[in-house]
Amino acid sequence: MRRASSDVNLATKASLGSGLDEKRLKKFYIGSIDQGTTSTRFIIFDGTGTPVAQHQIEFTQKYPKSGWHEHVPSELIQTVRECMEKATEAFTKDGHDVKDIKAIGITNQRETTLVWDSETGEPLYNAIAWPDTRTKGLVRELKEQKGADQLQDICGLPLSTYPSSVKLFWLLRNVDAVKKAYDEERLAFGTPDTWLLWHLNGGKKKNVFVTDATNASRTMFMNLHTLEYDDTTLSFFGLDKSKIKLPKIVPSSDTEAYGAIDEGLLKGIKITGCLGDQSAALVGQQGFSPGSAKNTYGTGCFLLYNVGDKPVISKHGLLATVAYHFGKQGKPIYALEGSIAVAGSGVKFLVNNLGFTESSSKISDLAGTVKDNGGCVFVTAFSGLFAPYWIDDAKGTIFGITQHTERGHIARATLEATCYQTKAILDAMELDSGAPLAELAVDGGMSNSDLCMQTQANIIGIPVDRPAMRETTALGAAIAAGFAVGVWKEFDELREINQKDRMIFKPNVTKEEGAKMFKKWSRAVEMCRGWLDTDEASEE
Repeated sequence: MRRASSDVNLATKASLGSGLDEKRLKKFYIGSIDQGTTSTRFIIFDGTGTPVAQHQIEFTQKYPKSGWHEHVPSELIQTVRECMEKATEAFTKDGHDVKDIKAIGITNQRETTLVWDSETGEPLYNAIAWPDTRTKGLVRELKEQKGADQLQDICGLPLSTYPSSVKLFWLLRNVDAVKKAYDEERLAFGTPDTWLLWHLNGGKKKNVFVTDATNASRTMFMNLHTLEYDDTTLSFFGLDKSKIKLPKIVPSSDTEAYGAIDEGLLKGIKITGCLGDQSAALVGQQGFSPGSAKNTYGTGCFLLYNVGDKPVISKHGLLATVAYHFGKQGKPIYALEGSIAVAGSGVKFLVNNLGFTESSSKISDLAGTVKDNGGCVFVTAFSGLFAPYWIDDAKGTIFGITQHTERGHIARATLEATCYQTKAILDAMELDSGAPLAELAVDGGMSNSDLCMQTQANIIGIPVDRPAMRETTALGAAIAAGFAVGVWKEFDELREINQKDRMIFKPNVTKEEGAKMFKKWSRAVEMCRGWLDTDEASEE
């Protein structure tokens, strides 16, 4: 374990101890497909949650217009297949046997929307990625529609550019091939999990057309209380169930629903787990108890708080979602979620657009060259602001620039932006749940930065808990798959996974100092409102 530097207040948490039969579990392996926003990975874990082989491929990001963000559907499945083959080759070269891989799990970017011809399997448009904001005008229009104020109580999500529903609504209104397929009753709709599962099972010949409850809860089409498609929400978006193919909603951990790999080195191995990426990270962080929470610092940033087996509909700008649903007999577990549109993508902006450093990993070092932000506050509203603000008409804005400002100050302000938004979400979660969080588990790319995590602890005023093995999203999918086939049999076993050598960042400023920092951020958020007027926003 790395030594703590002098300006960081760190501690470690030892393993909880005796729950895992490591000798037995090291004989079992689970594969995990992790299909993210910018890259695809396949990781093979042993039964103790340790990665033993992996492969990762970045894929094309398409930005046809300002605010538009698309992926090529064929690349998503192609990169999954290639990662599976490459990782499995490495696995066998190390002396392992493919037959020891007991199951495969899938985790994926969620609201990203795909449409294809149910008869041919051909995509009818590029995948519209979850951060895409082309639907801003439609959202304003839909908010004026009768019944708009009832939707969140049914599905847990507010109307915004974020969910799949408005992306599909845009496709039906603007893409002739999609509308034609709908009229001819051959339009298939799904999030990336459905698209991948359909192809991995051989496409139309087996027609495995399913989604799990965590992904379905991001569409606005599913009733959060019944875990079934809701006629009221479908009707609100003008959808006729007889004209569109909607994937069957099944539990996140299931021995039969997801089929099996149809080709390649892993042919015949069952797929037994599926979770949306943020739910997978909560599972990977062992967030099985009400009141536990995790924050994933990826392209965006996503904070999930386990609220137990009954959904809590937020009154303070958060989303209600399914955390996970293990097994046909088990109750679904719900979460409150706060979503931040820009986290790691803000770091990439400094590298790719402004040339601050040669790689994202160096931004933390650059931020460390200055003692503070030099008065700079960066509201990274590249796609507006998500939870708990939901400001669609904001743009990225840097306040406080002077002749004294250096690149290090802006780098530091970029890291701090995510930390401030996390604080705003935690405050909203406390208001909704009535209980303050005692500790925050973290993972994702930005969590690698000691500086960023120490800043996070200072701003939220509670300890930040970082695991040594930070592939928790992929691990969560592996846990769902392994649980279905009996690699682990009890939740108590799962709580022991990935607990060794966790690092704890404790606040090292006073609560008053943290509150002063957050007050300045809040003022900057208010000042960035309304940057676009209605006409400008509709032109984008």
